[in-house]
Amino acid sequence: MISHQLPQPSGGPAADRPRAYPSHEKPHTPLRPMWCCRACGHPWPCAMARLLLKVEYGRNEIGLSIYLAGLFYEAARDLYRLNPDDGPTPRDLFTRFVAWSPYRRPLAGPS
Repeated sequence: MISHQLPQPSGGPAADRPRAYPSHEKPHTPLRPMWCCRACGHPWPCAMARLLLKVEYGRNEIGLSIYLAGLFYEAARDLYRLNPDDGPTPRDLFTRFVAWSPYRRPLAGPS
């Protein structure tokens, strides 16, 4: 049986990273639903958030990529609800949230 309406996927991860550094400063976490940085007001992830995320995740590059992909989903949902006619393109959002992360699949070697 084919359903005409597919179930909605559940929400992505909580946008609670990166943790504040130093601990008494305002964290560079996203302010939803606009997805701007709480600390500096730039589009999230801002440069400082990217740096802190890389440090926080360390060598867990796959974990960072998965976290960012979940936030990419959440941001797309929020931003398209706010502005369905003139929101950012999927490519722009992918570049902003996922493409900068350090994880890359190795190139296939010669067979």
